[in-house]
Amino acid sequence: PHPRITPMVLSLLSKYKAKATFFCIGDRVNRYPEIFEQLKAEGHAVGNHTQQHLNGWKTNTEEYLNDVEKANAVIQSNLFRPPYGRIKQRQSRLLIKKGYKIVMWTILSADYDKNIAKEVCSARVTDNIENGMIYLFHDSEKAEERMGYALEKLLETATSKGFTFRKLD
Repeated sequence: PHPRITPMVLSLLSKYKAKATFFCIGDRVNRYPEIFEQLKAEGHAVGNHTQQHLNGWKTNTEEYLNDVEKANAVIQSNLFRPPYGRIKQRQSRLLIKKGYKIVMWTILSADYDKNIAKEVCSARVTDNIENGMIYLFHDSEKAEERMGYALEKLLETATSKGFTFRKLD
């Protein structure tokens, strides 16, 4: 959760009657619990994105699993998305054994990349609209301009074509 950006995302989702799944960093949930509660109250799903946004490839397995569990104490979800999409096979196996469902994405908006124009970011998602797609956006300061623009264009384009947006189960 982000105190300024997440409410803007929630407003856009509401405007288009869209539901989403927010993979949250436990540390941010601890800092902004009211925004986290707002996500859930508005009918969106939440998932675990670790406590400290750890890169699984660069973190030993015990530390990684402990970080996931620490985040789960506040997030309480069996959905898990590894930061950067980087997770070791052993980490993955152990998380699945603990009951987590690892979720990746179909389309990466690249909204975090300051070298990509907002129009390019938007085209990445609007040029690839199909049933069952998982679009990855970030509600962070470095992604704010590109994410806001691309998310609204995706919602506008997809809903005009009859698509709906649902949260993950």
